[in-house]
Amino acid sequence: MRDRSMLTEILPAEDRAIEKVVERYQRVAPAVTRFARTLCGNPELRVRLGSEARSSDSEIVVNPGIFQAAYSRRAPVTPEEVALASALHEVVHLVSTNLDERRPLPRQWFSENDEIPEGEFDLLDALGRAGGGAAEALFFALEDARQERQGLEMYPGARSVLTDMYVAALSQALSESKPLTQFGIACFMLLGGHVDRDYLEKKTDGRVAVALADAAPFIEAAAESTDPWEIGTLALQLLNVAKLHKIVTPSSETETSGQKKAREELDESSIADGVDEVRLLTPILQDSETYEKTRKASDARAGESMRRAPSEVASQESTDQILKVSQAPTVYLPSGQAGKLIVVPFPDRFRQWAPEGRDRLKEATRRWHMAQGRISGELFPLFAANQRRGLQSGFDAGDLSPHAPLLLAGGLYERMYERRARRTRRSYAVSLLIDGSASMLQPRSLDGTSRKSPWGLAAATLGAWSLAQLCDELQIDFEVALFNRSFAAEPLDNEYEYTRRSSRTTSGLRRTQGSSADRLSSTVNHYMIKSFQQRWRSVSDAMAGLFFSAADARTAAEYARREPREAPPISMFSKGANVDEFNVTHAAERMARLGATVRVLVVLADGMTRGSSAELQAAVKRAEANGTIVLGIGIGEDTVETVYSRYQIVERPETLARSVIEGVKGSLRKSLITEGFSSRTFSSEFNWKETTHV
Repeated sequence: MRDRSMLTEILPAEDRAIEKVVERYQRVAPAVTRFARTLCGNPELRVRLGSEARSSDSEIVVNPGIFQAAYSRRAPVTPEEVALASALHEVVHLVSTNLDERRPLPRQWFSENDEIPEGEFDLLDALGRAGGGAAEALFFALEDARQERQGLEMYPGARSVLTDMYVAALSQALSESKPLTQFGIACFMLLGGHVDRDYLEKKTDGRVAVALADAAPFIEAAAESTDPWEIGTLALQLLNVAKLHKIVTPSSETETSGQKKAREELDESSIADGVDEVRLLTPILQDSETYEKTRKASDARAGESMRRAPSEVASQESTDQILKVSQAPTVYLPSGQAGKLIVVPFPDRFRQWAPEGRDRLKEATRRWHMAQGRISGELFPLFAANQRRGLQSGFDAGDLSPHAPLLLAGGLYERMYERRARRTRRSYAVSLLIDGSASMLQPRSLDGTSRKSPWGLAAATLGAWSLAQLCDELQIDFEVALFNRSFAAEPLDNEYEYTRRSSRTTSGLRRTQGSSADRLSSTVNHYMIKSFQQRWRSVSDAMAGLFFSAADARTAAEYARREPREAPPISMFSKGANVDEFNVTHAAERMARLGATVRVLVVLADGMTRGSSAELQAAVKRAEANGTIVLGIGIGEDTVETVYSRYQIVERPETLARSVIEGVKGSLRKSLITEGFSSRTFSSEFNWKETTHV
């Protein structure tokens, strides 16, 4: 073991985060499902991740939180081995554990003078009556080891990973622990087949070493047993062995009922806490309380929420959020830094404000003097010709002789046709990224005057609307995306569902993930308003609704407060700090995969990234090096000059809307100039500034 790298040495802290753990599990999920189906003989069984481990005939739900603790072990195993072994370990227990069978209390569990209650009892209740909490804790340790040994018998590789992890934790767990704790750990390790008795006898107290010799026949019997009630019998017998060797806390003839209860609770915790330091915890076999919660998870949630204990209602939302983050694409920056980016469609509920939005758009185009038709101008005939390029004349049999027209006229050829030769038509793609933070909805001055208006997002949306018309006229592939950092909205969210889910998710994550809750709930989001594959007409209503909510934010907010179940999720525009570099990198990579010859990326924001300006500049430079033209537009923000080689600073809404169009048109003009068109053919109203970064 000492010659192999330790897990904690090769796995940094950030890779032990819950979303990384779940992502690693997803890679082995198909193998885990096949294993579970084989184990229970059900080819239709599904294994999925969820907040409450539910075991039924058709489904097993594994709580992803139980995997995370496995990665804190200093064991000679790899992260991939831990992902598979811990998942198989949990599936074994969820499939195999059923302690609900009711039987009469066995006579051999009690002394001759004890009065045995009549009737039938479940196993845990029977153990509690016969041996108290210590018997119950020892039973869970034995049953855990037995299920692992038998369930993973055909998978020695997975068992060896568990052995490495258990043995790595064994020395610390045995050191300075009570004899009863050592006895419980030893029973678990021997029954699981992880170490031999000689090794344990050297590491434990003298009384425990002698007791293990007497306990060996019972442990061997437990390894062959398939009946949990028989394991209960063996647990009581092993507890009697511990009593004979004075390992259990001695009782007193004068002790009160309170003292007796305290003594039994001490023995129970001595066994349970010690074994828990070694084994991988699984809720269904941790103790009677967690077993009941796991097995009874199919009960109505209303009943769960009416208990005095903390309600588990919010746990599903928090687990769903962890799954969403773990399954999100990982974006790698030029420096090698990686981060998760939540990429989702823009909420569809904004469509309901489309009529009002279209009216406001018409009003804004008039007020801000924006063109309403044939935005493409002089580019239109050139791009129309581009659509027809790539065709050349040809004849049957491919005869290119100068006499071919005469032969054709003489009837020697049946027909003449046009055929497409090599690919010469240039392809274009345009992407617009819009800052979707709450600051875009804040009142801002108009060209430095004292008059203020919340025009940022409205002008950006108008620019996107005009850009869509431009690209639609020129038949250019384009996309529009909104980016921010907040709790991610779902495509079908309304204001009520969004705020409710956000609150419940955050509270659940704080309870289970502590300081990581903010990172998991406030994510870097990339909302696709229109993708390259979508038709402009199919998404124009959503963009019109977005314009209404931006142009008349006060009315939209009042409606959301009054009718939250009908309103779009306008709370998604929160004050979270954006991380622009991840969105720029993702958009540039997406455009590169599209394969367009000319690619233009426009980034519109009212503030600098809250990530790293150096990372953003490097992301822009890498995109440009790969052939993408990147244009940065800053709303009253001159720091774009330090990041973007092509940039524009705007102070008025009409300037913002028109700069988007002119910036794209200017880039398209340059692409045509490279094909031989004269630059004097074109005129531009805006002078885009360019800088060269060293």
